[in-house]
Amino acid sequence: MRIGSGWDIHPLVKDRKLILGGCHIPHDKGEAGHSDGDVLIHAIIDSILGSLAKGDIGSHFPDTDPAYKDVDSQELLKRVLKEDLPPYSIENLDTTIILQRPKLREHIDAIRMNLAKLLEISVDQVSVKAKTAEGMLNEVGKGEAIIAQATVLISK
Repeated sequence: MRIGSGWDIHPLVKDRKLILGGCHIPHDKGEAGHSDGDVLIHAIIDSILGSLAKGDIGSHFPDTDPAYKDVDSQELLKRVLKEDLPPYSIENLDTTIILQRPKLREHIDAIRMNLAKLLEISVDQVSVKAKTAEGMLNEVGKGEAIIAQATVLISK
């Protein structure tokens, strides 16, 4: 067994979609980024790569490469699962999203189901928690940024 952790942060800006775990969340702001900005999937990718000691998302999918401009982060995750994960498999995933608004409670189940489908594991192996910054953490507490954390356990 191996364990990995991942973390990502993006500013929230107008005229971008808020995408979390591959799910569109209605909001007046979305993540700025070279790709679609899905901080949750980015943190998950980093946790998987970290568990394998294979670097991070930036070393595999650099933001200087035009091939990844506005790419769907689900496609990046699928690539990591196909090219980097074998012969390991995911035992469980625990994630936390930190943002001031919108409230995510009504979206958590859809995010969990989509992640379980992408990872080809049962939904009961996927945890997604949402927290606010209680008005703190500078930009996050002001609603100007979003953070995601992920921890993955893999086994051979």
